[in-house]
Amino acid sequence: MTDSTKLAGATAEKVDEFRHVMDALRSETSRVVVGQESVVEHLLITLLVGGHCLVTGMPGTAKTLLVRTLADALGLGFNRIQFTPDLMPTDITGTDIVEEDENGGRKWRFVPGPIFTNVLLADEINRTPPKTQAALLEAMQEYSATVRGTQHTIGKPFFVLATQNPLELEGTYPLPEAQLDRFLFNVLLDYLPVDDELTVVERFTSDVLPDPVKACTNPMQVLEFQQLTRQVPVSKEIGRYAVELVRATRPTDPSAPEHVRKYVKFGASVRAALFITLAAKARALMHGRYHVAIEDINALAAPVLRHRVITNYFADADGVDIDDVLAQLITVKAAA
Repeated sequence: MTDSTKLAGATAEKVDEFRHVMDALRSETSRVVVGQESVVEHLLITLLVGGHCLVTGMPGTAKTLLVRTLADALGLGFNRIQFTPDLMPTDITGTDIVEEDENGGRKWRFVPGPIFTNVLLADEINRTPPKTQAALLEAMQEYSATVRGTQHTIGKPFFVLATQNPLELEGTYPLPEAQLDRFLFNVLLDYLPVDDELTVVERFTSDVLPDPVKACTNPMQVLEFQQLTRQVPVSKEIGRYAVELVRATRPTDPSAPEHVRKYVKFGASVRAALFITLAAKARALMHGRYHVAIEDINALAAPVLRHRVITNYFADADGVDIDDVLAQLITVKAAA
Protein backbone atom coordinates (compact mmCIF):
# COMPACT_ATOMS: atom_id res chain seq x y z
CA MET A 1 0.00 0.00 0.00
CA THR A 2 1.45 3.40 -1.01
CA ASP A 3 1.38 6.50 1.15
CA SER A 4 -1.20 8.14 -1.08
CA THR A 5 -3.74 5.43 -0.31
CA LYS A 6 -3.46 5.67 3.47
CA LEU A 7 -6.17 8.31 3.78
CA ALA A 8 -9.39 6.55 4.58
CA GLY A 9 -11.69 6.62 1.58
CA ALA A 10 -9.29 8.66 -0.55
CA THR A 11 -7.79 7.39 -3.76
CA ALA A 12 -4.28 8.07 -4.96
CA GLU A 13 -5.78 9.97 -7.89
CA LYS A 14 -7.66 12.35 -5.58
CA VAL A 15 -4.53 13.08 -3.54
CA ASP A 16 -2.53 13.69 -6.72
CA GLU A 17 -5.29 15.98 -7.97
CA PHE A 18 -5.12 17.90 -4.69
CA ARG A 19 -1.36 18.38 -5.02
CA HIS A 20 -1.65 19.50 -8.64
CA VAL A 21 -4.34 22.06 -7.85
CA MET A 22 -2.47 23.47 -4.82
CA ASP A 23 0.69 23.90 -6.91
CA ALA A 24 -1.32 25.58 -9.67
CA LEU A 25 -3.00 27.94 -7.18
CA ARG A 26 0.36 29.03 -5.78
CA SER A 27 1.75 29.52 -9.27
CA GLU A 28 -1.21 31.57 -10.53
CA THR A 29 -1.32 33.71 -7.39
CA SER A 30 2.42 34.44 -7.54
CA ARG A 31 2.04 35.89 -11.05
CA VAL A 32 0.21 38.86 -9.49
CA VAL A 33 1.07 38.81 -5.79
CA VAL A 34 4.78 39.08 -5.03
CA GLY A 35 6.08 37.24 -1.99
CA GLN A 36 3.74 36.59 0.96
CA GLU A 37 4.03 32.80 0.44
CA SER A 38 3.25 32.15 4.10
CA VAL A 39 0.12 34.31 3.97
CA VAL A 40 -1.08 32.57 0.81
CA GLU A 41 -0.57 29.21 2.50
CA HIS A 42 -2.61 30.32 5.50
CA LEU A 43 -5.42 31.51 3.25
CA LEU A 44 -5.45 28.18 1.40
CA ILE A 45 -5.54 26.33 4.72
CA THR A 46 -8.48 28.51 5.74
CA LEU A 47 -10.30 27.47 2.60
CA LEU A 48 -9.51 23.77 3.05
CA VAL A 49 -10.77 23.84 6.64
CA GLY A 50 -13.90 25.79 5.70
CA GLY A 51 -13.02 28.59 8.12
CA HIS A 52 -12.55 32.34 8.05
CA CYS A 53 -9.44 34.49 8.32
CA LEU A 54 -8.63 37.85 9.88
CA VAL A 55 -5.83 39.68 8.07
CA THR A 56 -4.05 42.44 9.99
CA GLY A 57 -1.81 44.68 7.95
CA MET A 58 -0.82 48.23 7.16
CA PRO A 59 -2.52 50.14 4.33
CA GLY A 60 -0.95 49.47 0.95
CA THR A 61 0.20 45.92 1.68
CA ALA A 62 -2.01 44.50 -1.10
CA LYS A 63 -4.60 42.85 1.13
CA THR A 64 -7.44 43.41 -1.35
CA LEU A 65 -5.32 42.40 -4.34
CA LEU A 66 -4.25 39.20 -2.59
CA VAL A 67 -7.80 38.12 -1.75
CA ARG A 68 -9.23 38.99 -5.16
CA THR A 69 -6.39 37.20 -6.95
CA LEU A 70 -6.84 34.09 -4.83
CA ALA A 71 -10.60 34.10 -5.45
CA ASP A 72 -10.02 34.30 -9.21
CA ALA A 73 -7.49 31.46 -9.08
CA LEU A 74 -9.98 29.36 -7.12
CA GLY A 75 -12.74 30.01 -9.64
CA LEU A 76 -14.99 31.26 -6.83
CA GLY A 77 -17.37 34.18 -6.61
CA PHE A 78 -15.92 37.27 -4.94
CA ASN A 79 -17.50 40.30 -3.26
CA ARG A 80 -15.96 43.12 -1.26
CA ILE A 81 -17.63 45.17 1.45
CA GLN A 82 -16.04 48.38 2.69
CA PHE A 83 -17.13 48.58 6.32
CA THR A 84 -18.02 52.07 7.55
CA PRO A 85 -19.70 53.44 10.70
CA ASP A 86 -22.99 54.02 8.85
CA LEU A 87 -23.19 50.52 7.33
CA MET A 88 -26.45 48.75 8.19
CA PRO A 89 -27.05 44.97 8.45
CA THR A 90 -29.27 45.01 5.34
CA ASP A 91 -26.41 46.58 3.38
CA ILE A 92 -24.56 43.27 3.61
CA THR A 93 -27.37 40.71 3.94
CA GLY A 94 -29.78 42.18 1.40
CA THR A 95 -33.39 43.17 1.92
CA ASP A 96 -36.97 42.52 0.82
CA ILE A 97 -38.58 44.86 -1.66
CA VAL A 98 -42.19 45.17 -2.76
CA GLU A 99 -42.87 44.30 -6.38
CA GLU A 100 -46.03 44.69 -8.40
CA ASP A 101 -47.01 41.79 -10.65
CA GLU A 102 -48.80 41.94 -14.01
CA ASN A 103 -52.20 41.74 -12.31
CA GLY A 104 -51.53 44.70 -10.07
CA GLY A 105 -50.87 42.59 -7.01
CA ARG A 106 -47.97 43.23 -4.70
CA LYS A 107 -45.52 40.76 -3.23
CA TRP A 108 -42.23 40.73 -1.39
CA ARG A 109 -39.04 39.75 -3.23
CA PHE A 110 -35.70 39.18 -1.54
CA VAL A 111 -32.74 40.98 -3.10
CA PRO A 112 -29.53 39.25 -1.92
CA GLY A 113 -26.73 41.41 -0.56
CA PRO A 114 -22.99 41.04 -1.19
CA ILE A 115 -22.70 38.43 1.55
CA PHE A 116 -24.14 35.84 -0.84
CA THR A 117 -20.91 34.80 -2.52
CA ASN A 118 -18.04 32.35 -2.04
CA VAL A 119 -15.21 34.66 -0.96
CA LEU A 120 -16.19 37.77 0.98
CA LEU A 121 -13.62 40.46 1.68
CA ALA A 122 -14.75 42.39 4.76
CA ASP A 123 -12.50 45.43 4.50
CA GLU A 124 -11.78 47.21 7.80
CA ILE A 125 -14.32 45.10 9.64
CA ASN A 126 -13.76 46.96 12.91
CA ARG A 127 -15.15 50.21 11.46
CA THR A 128 -18.79 49.13 11.59
CA PRO A 129 -21.16 49.05 14.61
CA PRO A 130 -21.86 45.84 16.56
CA LYS A 131 -25.30 45.23 15.03
CA THR A 132 -23.77 45.04 11.55
CA GLN A 133 -20.95 42.87 12.83
CA ALA A 134 -23.61 40.57 14.31
CA ALA A 135 -25.18 40.08 10.87
CA LEU A 136 -21.81 38.98 9.53
CA LEU A 137 -21.33 36.73 12.56
CA GLU A 138 -24.49 34.78 11.68
CA ALA A 139 -23.19 34.21 8.16
CA MET A 140 -19.80 33.04 9.42
CA GLN A 141 -21.24 30.62 11.96
CA GLU A 142 -24.56 29.48 10.45
CA TYR A 143 -23.97 30.05 6.71
CA SER A 144 -27.22 31.98 6.58
CA ALA A 145 -28.64 35.50 6.76
CA THR A 146 -31.93 36.35 8.47
CA VAL A 147 -33.94 39.19 6.92
CA ARG A 148 -37.39 40.13 8.23
CA GLY A 149 -37.57 36.85 10.11
CA THR A 150 -36.76 34.69 7.08
CA GLN A 151 -33.55 32.71 7.04
CA HIS A 152 -31.72 32.63 3.71
CA THR A 153 -29.01 30.02 3.18
CA ILE A 154 -25.57 31.00 1.89
CA GLY A 155 -24.16 28.40 -0.48
CA LYS A 156 -20.87 26.68 0.24
CA PRO A 157 -17.97 27.10 -0.06
CA PHE A 158 -18.13 30.38 1.81
CA PHE A 159 -15.35 32.02 3.71
CA VAL A 160 -14.80 35.52 5.04
CA LEU A 161 -11.48 37.30 4.82
CA ALA A 162 -11.65 40.33 7.09
CA THR A 163 -9.00 43.04 7.29
CA GLN A 164 -8.00 45.32 10.13
CA ASN A 165 -5.72 48.33 10.18
CA PRO A 166 -3.47 48.02 13.26
CA LEU A 167 -2.80 51.77 13.45
CA GLU A 168 -6.05 53.70 13.30
CA LEU A 169 -8.22 53.38 16.40
CA GLU A 170 -10.44 56.46 16.12
CA GLY A 171 -13.93 55.63 14.91
CA THR A 172 -13.46 51.89 15.27
CA TYR A 173 -15.49 49.24 17.05
CA PRO A 174 -13.17 46.51 18.36
CA LEU A 175 -14.42 43.05 17.52
CA PRO A 176 -15.91 41.22 20.51
CA GLU A 177 -14.13 38.08 21.67
CA ALA A 178 -17.08 35.94 20.52
CA GLN A 179 -16.61 37.11 16.95
CA LEU A 180 -12.82 36.94 17.04
CA ASP A 181 -13.15 33.32 18.14
CA ARG A 182 -14.97 32.51 14.89
CA PHE A 183 -11.89 33.32 12.84
CA LEU A 184 -9.57 30.40 12.20
CA PHE A 185 -6.48 32.58 11.79
CA ASN A 186 -5.29 36.05 12.56
CA VAL A 187 -2.61 36.51 9.89
CA LEU A 188 -0.14 39.39 9.97
CA LEU A 189 0.57 40.90 6.56
CA ASP A 190 3.94 42.61 6.85
CA TYR A 191 6.02 44.74 4.49
CA LEU A 192 7.89 42.95 1.73
CA PRO A 193 11.67 42.44 1.64
CA VAL A 194 13.50 44.98 -0.50
CA ASP A 195 13.97 42.66 -3.51
CA ASP A 196 10.27 41.71 -3.55
CA GLU A 197 9.26 45.35 -3.22
CA LEU A 198 11.47 46.21 -6.19
CA THR A 199 9.78 43.42 -8.18
CA VAL A 200 6.37 44.93 -7.36
CA VAL A 201 7.46 48.34 -8.60
CA GLU A 202 8.89 46.92 -11.82
CA ARG A 203 5.91 44.63 -12.46
CA PHE A 204 3.18 47.22 -11.99
CA THR A 205 4.83 50.25 -13.56
CA SER A 206 5.70 48.67 -16.90
CA ASP A 207 3.53 48.93 -20.00
CA VAL A 208 2.81 45.18 -19.89
CA LEU A 209 0.70 44.16 -16.90
CA PRO A 210 0.36 40.53 -15.72
CA ASP A 211 -2.15 38.41 -17.62
CA PRO A 212 -5.47 37.71 -15.88
CA VAL A 213 -5.33 34.88 -13.37
CA LYS A 214 -6.74 31.58 -14.62
CA ALA A 215 -9.14 29.53 -12.51
CA CYS A 216 -7.47 26.34 -11.26
CA THR A 217 -10.49 24.79 -9.55
CA ASN A 218 -14.24 25.24 -8.97
CA PRO A 219 -16.66 25.31 -6.01
CA MET A 220 -17.50 21.60 -6.20
CA GLN A 221 -13.84 20.58 -6.24
CA VAL A 222 -13.11 22.87 -3.30
CA LEU A 223 -15.80 21.09 -1.27
CA GLU A 224 -14.23 17.75 -2.22
CA PHE A 225 -10.82 18.98 -1.02
CA GLN A 226 -12.38 20.08 2.28
CA GLN A 227 -13.68 16.55 2.76
CA LEU A 228 -10.29 15.10 1.81
CA THR A 229 -8.58 17.32 4.38
CA ARG A 230 -10.74 15.96 7.20
CA GLN A 231 -9.62 12.42 6.35
CA VAL A 232 -6.00 13.12 7.31
CA PRO A 233 -5.33 11.07 10.46
CA VAL A 234 -4.13 12.54 13.75
CA SER A 235 -2.51 10.26 16.32
CA LYS A 236 -3.64 10.44 19.94
CA GLU A 237 -0.22 11.77 20.94
CA ILE A 238 -0.42 14.65 18.46
CA GLY A 239 -4.02 15.37 19.39
CA ARG A 240 -3.08 15.49 23.07
CA TYR A 241 -0.16 17.82 22.26
CA ALA A 242 -2.52 20.24 20.50
CA VAL A 243 -4.98 20.20 23.39
CA GLU A 244 -2.26 20.64 26.00
CA LEU A 245 -0.74 23.52 24.04
CA VAL A 246 -4.08 25.33 24.01
CA ARG A 247 -4.74 24.57 27.69
CA ALA A 248 -1.32 25.99 28.55
CA THR A 249 -2.51 29.43 27.34
CA ARG A 250 -4.96 29.60 30.27
CA PRO A 251 -3.30 31.21 33.30
CA THR A 252 -5.46 29.23 35.74
CA ASP A 253 -4.54 25.85 34.24
CA PRO A 254 -1.94 23.83 36.20
CA SER A 255 0.03 23.26 32.99
CA ALA A 256 0.43 26.97 32.24
CA PRO A 257 4.10 28.09 32.24
CA GLU A 258 5.20 30.87 34.55
CA HIS A 259 5.28 33.53 31.82
CA VAL A 260 1.67 32.70 30.83
CA ARG A 261 0.47 33.05 34.42
CA LYS A 262 2.29 36.38 34.62
CA TYR A 263 1.30 37.98 31.31
CA VAL A 264 -2.01 36.39 30.19
CA LYS A 265 -5.44 37.51 31.36
CA PHE A 266 -7.59 35.08 29.36
CA GLY A 267 -6.52 31.96 27.46
CA ALA A 268 -7.87 30.28 24.33
CA SER A 269 -11.16 28.39 24.13
CA VAL A 270 -11.83 24.80 23.16
CA ARG A 271 -12.50 26.02 19.64
CA ALA A 272 -8.78 26.85 19.38
CA ALA A 273 -7.82 23.19 19.87
CA LEU A 274 -10.40 22.18 17.28
CA PHE A 275 -9.19 24.71 14.73
CA ILE A 276 -5.48 24.08 15.24
CA THR A 277 -6.02 20.35 14.65
CA LEU A 278 -8.09 20.88 11.51
CA ALA A 279 -5.60 23.42 10.16
CA ALA A 280 -2.72 21.04 10.88
CA LYS A 281 -4.44 18.40 8.74
CA ALA A 282 -4.55 20.80 5.80
CA ARG A 283 -0.93 21.86 6.28
CA ALA A 284 0.27 18.27 6.44
CA LEU A 285 -1.49 17.39 3.21
CA MET A 286 -0.19 20.53 1.49
CA HIS A 287 3.36 19.60 2.53
CA GLY A 288 3.04 16.10 1.06
CA ARG A 289 2.43 14.20 4.29
CA TYR A 290 -0.53 11.98 5.09
CA HIS A 291 -0.55 12.44 8.86
CA VAL A 292 -0.26 15.40 11.20
CA ALA A 293 3.10 16.06 12.88
CA ILE A 294 4.03 18.25 15.83
CA GLU A 295 5.69 20.65 13.41
CA ASP A 296 2.27 21.34 11.87
CA ILE A 297 0.81 22.22 15.27
CA ASN A 298 3.75 24.47 16.19
CA ALA A 299 3.76 26.21 12.80
CA LEU A 300 0.09 27.15 13.09
CA ALA A 301 -0.08 27.92 16.81
CA ALA A 302 0.59 31.66 16.50
CA PRO A 303 -2.04 32.53 13.84
CA VAL A 304 -4.63 30.35 15.58
CA LEU A 305 -3.98 31.70 19.09
CA ARG A 306 -2.88 35.34 18.75
CA HIS A 307 -6.47 36.68 18.60
CA ARG A 308 -7.77 34.29 21.27
CA VAL A 309 -5.25 34.92 24.03
CA ILE A 310 -5.56 38.26 25.84
CA THR A 311 -2.59 39.70 27.69
CA ASN A 312 -2.85 41.76 30.88
CA TYR A 313 -1.41 45.06 32.07
CA PHE A 314 1.82 43.41 33.25
CA ALA A 315 2.55 42.52 29.61
CA ASP A 316 1.85 46.11 28.56
CA ALA A 317 4.12 47.43 31.28
CA ASP A 318 6.97 45.10 30.31
CA GLY A 319 6.54 45.65 26.58
CA VAL A 320 5.62 42.00 25.95
CA ASP A 321 3.16 41.38 23.10
CA ILE A 322 1.09 38.29 22.39
CA ASP A 323 3.51 36.91 19.80
CA ASP A 324 6.32 37.00 22.38
CA VAL A 325 4.15 35.04 24.81
CA LEU A 326 3.18 32.45 22.20
CA ALA A 327 6.73 32.01 20.88
CA GLN A 328 7.98 31.31 24.39
CA LEU A 329 5.08 28.95 25.04
CA ILE A 330 5.79 26.92 21.89
CA THR A 331 9.46 26.70 22.85
CA VAL A 332 8.58 25.43 26.33
CA LYS A 333 6.06 22.86 25.06
CA ALA A 334 8.33 21.63 22.26
CA ALA A 335 11.17 21.05 24.75
CA ALA A 336 8.95 19.20 27.22
